Amino acid sequence: MKGPEIHLSFDPALHLFVASAHSAARTPVVTDGSSTLGHVVESLGVPLTEVGRLVVDGAEVSVSHVPQAGESIEVHPVERPQRLPGAPLRFLLDVHLGTLARRLRLLGVDAAYTNEDPGDAALAALSAEEQRVLLSRDRGLLRRREIWAGAFVYSDRPDDQLRDVLGRFAPTLAPWTRCTACNGRLMDADKNSVREHLEHGTQRTYDVFAQCTACGRVYWRGAHHARLEAIVEQALRESAT
Repeated sequence: MKGPEIHLSFDPALHLFVASAHSAARTPVVTDGSSTLGHVVESLGVPLTEVGRLVVDGAEVSVSHVPQAGESIEVHPVERPQRLPGAPLRFLLDVHLGTLARRLRLLGVDAAYTNEDPGDAALAALSAEEQRVLLSRDRGLLRRREIWAGAFVYSDRPDDQLRDVLGRFAPTLAPWTRCTACNGRLMDADKNSVREHLEHGTQRTYDVFAQCTACGRVYWRGAHHARLEAIVEQALRESAT
């Protein structure tokens, strides 16, 4: 038996997630009469992490609203910058976002990541336990109810991924304060204290060093510094606009 028919309109920013048949304004959708609006929206392909306001016949409702026959529903994307409780924000990235994790750490953003996939359940549990925003391009992972907060990463290009995350959440930036390898905090290090970690050429050429307080990795302004500096400067410039 068919349930009530409603009419859904998805904001163009959400068309990426829905089939072309549902991207037109006021698309008719038959529901079962008992599922929540949040369930209906997710069943059409849109993770609730990407959904902002839900408007039914001009009035805003929550995801727990049960659609009734004839209702006209607008589904809007999250507003940017998205405000979440807790400061500074902490992130958790899935196994496919290693470059993004390192760039967030370069900017001083707390970004947990491991290159060994712990599985969806473990990632969702860690997001909840540590109140971290789970970043992923896996829609199924973002649909897990136990995650604290999440966000779909829209691009597969690291430059665009970083711009997307910074634009969406506007985290506080503190470049050069985190280890890009393990996410630990960096502290200034005396050359003599880290000499055993350095090759002879590095000892002769550089005098300013930092060391990770967690894993002990040593940093200095080597040949790759100009490329990293460009990433930092662009991020700072864009976050100031």
